[in-house]
Amino acid sequence: MKRIILGRMRGSVRAVVVLALAASPASVFCGDRHIAFERDQGVWISSVDGVGEKKIADGIFPAISPDGTRVAFNTVEKTSDTSYVRHMAVVDVATEKVDVFKDVPSDNSYYPSWTADGKQILFTTRPHEVWDLVVVNSDGTNFHVLKPGVQNEVTRYSPIWARYGQSVFCQDMTNIYQIGLDGAVRNQWKIDKLVPNGDMSGDGRIDVSPDGKRLLLSIDMGEESGRKDWDGPLPALWTFDLQSQKAIRVTPKKLFGWDGVWLDNDSILFLSRAAGEKQDSIYRISIDGKNLKRLIKSARFPSVSAP
Repeated sequence: MKRIILGRMRGSVRAVVVLALAASPASVFCGDRHIAFERDQGVWISSVDGVGEKKIADGIFPAISPDGTRVAFNTVEKTSDTSYVRHMAVVDVATEKVDVFKDVPSDNSYYPSWTADGKQILFTTRPHEVWDLVVVNSDGTNFHVLKPGVQNEVTRYSPIWARYGQSVFCQDMTNIYQIGLDGAVRNQWKIDKLVPNGDMSGDGRIDVSPDGKRLLLSIDMGEESGRKDWDGPLPALWTFDLQSQKAIRVTPKKLFGWDGVWLDNDSILFLSRAAGEKQDSIYRISIDGKNLKRLIKSARFPSVSAP
């Protein structure tokens, strides 16, 4: 059965001791590439090597801007035992000042994605009974709907800008779509044709390579996990070449991988959890399956600034 969820919640995330930074955030991170990630309902950053972890805001689904100076994310406000308000926001990395986009006509927004020039943010929002794909300037102005949701039609999940901002990619758990700025479908690929015995859930992530030629797909495989402590399908990362239309598996069966993002054209960051572990960690690996390294423990939903 396919899961319609936003975000993987496999176990609780423990508190960690964070080393104090010797210098101000501006001096540590200015001009350097770094990673944004989620931990304990908070937005954190570190260097691209996983050094200098620092919390900069409360929220979820962080997406760092290409130049590394800002992080888009979702605020979360609990309004009752069963209801929450989630707004889109941007935090400045150097000052930690948060700008909440209060003019977005919805109290339920998710999953930001930056254009390569850092001027616009794509995300999903639910002002009514369906989810819309929407765009807003990075300062919260010029909100507009890119593709409205349709009643009784499956939601378009995991939106991500194409490299040059003239289209977006998304998925509905059965197909991957490329959609133009006019909302029309330019390309469509059936997931189980690209990856035999594979599909995507509502939290199956898509990322576009820095050169714009390949997608990185978080796929749920119809394979036995072989782990007694694993309660879902086996997660694997695949690349999909947009020109050749060929998909290649990156993570072998014994290495569970999901929430992948491109570090550069030859390597990626992703989440994984070894057998017996209780928390997810951020790893780095080459797309040929070599040079595996754990960078950050107890983390979710990584994103990385542009090369």
